[in-house]
Amino acid sequence: MLDEQELRRMSPQERLWLRQTLADLDDEDQPSTSAGEGRRKLILIGIVVCCVVLAVWIGVLAATLPRYYRAGGWRGAWVGFDIAELCAFVVTGWAVWRRRQILIMCLVVLATLLCCDAWFDVVLDARTKGFLLSLLSALLIELPLAAGAILLARRLLRTTYARLVRSRGVCGPVPRLGKIPLVGVHAGRPLSDVLAETTELMAEHTELIAHQAEPDRG
Repeated sequence: MLDEQELRRMSPQERLWLRQTLADLDDEDQPSTSAGEGRRKLILIGIVVCCVVLAVWIGVLAATLPRYYRAGGWRGAWVGFDIAELCAFVVTGWAVWRRRQILIMCLVVLATLLCCDAWFDVVLDARTKGFLLSLLSALLIELPLAAGAILLARRLLRTTYARLVRSRGVCGPVPRLGKIPLVGVHAGRPLSDVLAETTELMAEHTELIAHQAEPDRG
């Protein structure tokens, strides 16, 4: 078995070859199965059905909803939404401060809430004296913040992917976000297997950390 000193004496090219070889061996150890392919097809069919039903429902709403409507619970709806937005900012700030991977999810949620806020402000204030203020708020505050959150989430995802493939000995430019495949998933290995393996790895990691934290009794 190679020790740390031997690894340090290796050239960068030798360490790269070693990472690639170990990654290939790990891939060979994974069982090739198509057990999850049926579930994947069911999920895709479900998404298509949801899209069709939602498209039909949008048409029904567009044809039947009144142009003007007096709503109840207006204050509760907007105060509740702003509280959710405030919570998203707080959790995002905490994730930035603590440098947690959950920051990517927080940024996506925050951007979604900001876009919704801008949309409803502008649409519901149309043809009112508050329309100009809502429009300026959307264009100068909410939408730029949402765009910044999405761009930062995109950068973090690509950086995470780049470091992951680099650790497996893969070099080269990082592809666009839409071209990056799900990590560990391929035609012969469904997502369910990857999730099961992740659970096992997390359990092993937790056990290792707990073992390292134990005081030396020898």
